[in-house]
Amino acid sequence: MADVASPEPVKVCVKSAAGAPDVLGDCPFCQRVLLTLEEKNVPYELKLIDLSEKPRWFLEINPDGKVPVIDFGDGKWVPDSDVITVIIEEKYPNPSLVTPAEYATVGSKILSSFFKFLKSKDPSDGSEQALLDELHALEDHLKDHGPFVNGEKISAVDLSLAPKLFHLEVALAHFKGWSVPENLTCVQNYTKVLFSKDSFIKTSPAKEFVIAGWEPKVNA
Repeated sequence: MADVASPEPVKVCVKSAAGAPDVLGDCPFCQRVLLTLEEKNVPYELKLIDLSEKPRWFLEINPDGKVPVIDFGDGKWVPDSDVITVIIEEKYPNPSLVTPAEYATVGSKILSSFFKFLKSKDPSDGSEQALLDELHALEDHLKDHGPFVNGEKISAVDLSLAPKLFHLEVALAHFKGWSVPENLTCVQNYTKVLFSKDSFIKTSPAKEFVIAGWEPKVNA
């Protein structure tokens, strides 16, 4: 149940798919916010934003033009997925998705390591090994504390990591024919569980839009 103080659905602006303005797009930070709302059963109204042709009303409420942004019902639009997810936790404390401070940075370098490897044209530049190091660190943590980062219950850090790991899996398979090593069994199980959750399936972009989103960056 949503908090009684906010009977109206919250409004959330997220990226639409490239070339398909009526379809949910490939922004992992937008999906993180949607996952958080879904896991807390907070009703929301989705507004899809074509970032290649931002509507005037959107730029009026959000001059920076970035997504996600959310309106909790007071007419104020709040940007930044880090900020938004903290506010969601404060406004809708049940079920709790709080990650203990000591685990909050688990996996935090995976996205940047993935991006460097994805863009790399030099097999000897160390970018693949840097990504493997981050994935091995996640493997070691999950081995000791899993199945989720904070044990048996999903928490905020998992909802931040899930979209990034999905992008990693889809983009590296497509552009490099690369996949997470099979011997990282805890990471393999972790992604399988996350990607099969109803909240993830409902908020996940189609693989072709993930690929289309990364294509210009890979070929830059």
